[in-house]
Amino acid sequence: MSTKSETPEVAGTVADAYRGNWVDRIAPPFSRPYLRLSRADRPIGTWLLLLPCWWGIALAAAHTGGFVWRDLWLALGCALGAFLMRGAGCTWNDITDRKIDAGVARTRSRPIPSGQVSVRQALVWLIIQALISFAILLTFNTPAILLGIVSLAPVAIYPFAKRFTWWPQVFLGIAFNWGALLAWVAHTGSLSWPPVILYLSGLIWTLFYDTIYAHQDKEDDALIGVKSTARLFGNDSAKWLGGFLIASVAMMSIAVLMALLPDASPLRLTLSLCAPWAMGWHMLWQMRKLDIDNPDICLDLFRSNRDTGLLGALFLAIGAIV
Repeated sequence: MSTKSETPEVAGTVADAYRGNWVDRIAPPFSRPYLRLSRADRPIGTWLLLLPCWWGIALAAAHTGGFVWRDLWLALGCALGAFLMRGAGCTWNDITDRKIDAGVARTRSRPIPSGQVSVRQALVWLIIQALISFAILLTFNTPAILLGIVSLAPVAIYPFAKRFTWWPQVFLGIAFNWGALLAWVAHTGSLSWPPVILYLSGLIWTLFYDTIYAHQDKEDDALIGVKSTARLFGNDSAKWLGGFLIASVAMMSIAVLMALLPDASPLRLTLSLCAPWAMGWHMLWQMRKLDIDNPDICLDLFRSNRDTGLLGALFLAIGAIV
């Protein structure tokens, strides 16, 4: 697969990637455009896809009495799958959005609109990532495999959502939090209400962080007709974000209570309930820092949601261990 020649100064870097990231520094030159397609130079998306998986494993373990050895593979398999499927999803997104990306300052440096990779090459790369991810999925139980296959539908639809709805972040949330359902089922063998409520909590959390993210592009989006919750909410964004914060914390709290009552010890229940409350305090901190007219602050706060989700995973895991 050939790549466009690059100058040492620019080297095909993407505008919103971390400066000095490992892709730009040490990845073989031929691989860099494909790793950039997968957002390997911007790892936050992998974290946001992975963390609901870890929530699902930890809450399922707390529900069934604690972790088992197989959960180590489930956690690792979810991490590998999140990296690969996030890469495949981003590649698909860049294929479908290549004309839109060319008209937005932040995204015109991406590999397809900048000419580093052709659409055909991107399709081949998408298939490679999806096949490896499917091989990992096949090591899970049958219900989890079926859920993983179903998840392809929202992944395929999401890039088109901003063309027909002001709420494309809902479609992102549907896709990005599917791991909460899949991981619970991979541990327990069946689906029940606690993971569904946990999934909804994650979906609402996605509305929170991706609205912040979308404020970076609202001016360009308005010019080219792309819809988003950032444009929809406008100066009322803080009110909406506050509502999303409360709803996400409440839904995760309900999921914990449904999963653990009436048999869990008071210590396990208390520690597990710290997960949504710790996330809520971190989201509140983000709101205090937010300036919707400052793209740099929006990007930094969006990235900080890795820590938001890790707080939830940490307390749910501690709750499962005690």
